Amino acid sequence: MRANFVASEVSSGVRRNLTMTMAVIITVAVSLGLFGASMLVRAQVSTMKDFWYDKVEVSIFLCGKGSDTPSCAGGPVTGAQRDQIKADLESLKPLVDKVYYESQAEAFARFQEQFKNSPIVDNVKPTALPESFRVKLSDPTKYDVVASAFAGRPGIEQVNDQRKILDKFFQLLGGLQLIALLIALSMLVVTVLLIVNTMRVAAFSRRRETSIMRLVGASNFYIQLPFLLEAAVAAGIGAILAVVGLVFVKIIVIDQVLAPSFQFTTFVGWDAVLAIAPLMILVGVGLAAIAAFFTLRKYLRV
Repeated sequence: MRANFVASEVSSGVRRNLTMTMAVIITVAVSLGLFGASMLVRAQVSTMKDFWYDKVEVSIFLCGKGSDTPSCAGGPVTGAQRDQIKADLESLKPLVDKVYYESQAEAFARFQEQFKNSPIVDNVKPTALPESFRVKLSDPTKYDVVASAFAGRPGIEQVNDQRKILDKFFQLLGGLQLIALLIALSMLVVTVLLIVNTMRVAAFSRRRETSIMRLVGASNFYIQLPFLLEAAVAAGIGAILAVVGLVFVKIIVIDQVLAPSFQFTTFVGWDAVLAIAPLMILVGVGLAAIAAFFTLRKYLRV
């Protein structure tokens, strides 16, 4: 009987405040959609970091005929220097995962492949590109260990870390992610305010029923429960709509547009969507219930 009464009160409350309820559903759907999108962007940035940092290499360029750095004052790298550099790199294992040697001819062939449609290829000679060691680290964050051990050594012109270039790119993505998150949080605040106003109107319109329930001995929780469920149902519907929107973003935007167009990187999988979806529903329903509870504590006093 009590369950039926609560259900009928929820249904009646939704019908009485249908416009406000629809506004709550739409606002929750939009705000949680932005929240879920920001979480998806965060997961995408993390996925791209793992993908690209796993491919990061430290490049150790050796002295050539045209090198003018102090460490190349003795001329081009000698065979003995080259062998000693390779042996020292091998001694840094397991920090150093793999070591690749690239000759000038191999460097020129790779340069031609990368810029095959550019007129710059015709102006570059094979001797202009230095020979180098490409070093893959087991932990790319430990670049300083390699740099301090090899930078400035005779026979070595320069030590470069590809991670520095990637850091700037991921800082930009992190900034965009922060902006999306701030917009989502501001929309969640708007949603909470709208729920508060909706509960205030609902409590005022049913103050007579509330008074009667109070006089016959109904508990505070029993009186508040229909209002809490109204807010939770509206927020739950909005959250489900937001999750559906996130699924469409994954299917259409990521899988059908971005992934085929940018095959040089990897994108988030369904595991990220499945992890974000429950969080969206929990945040939506939880915020609605909390906002309704504290609002009702004031407006249901008789």
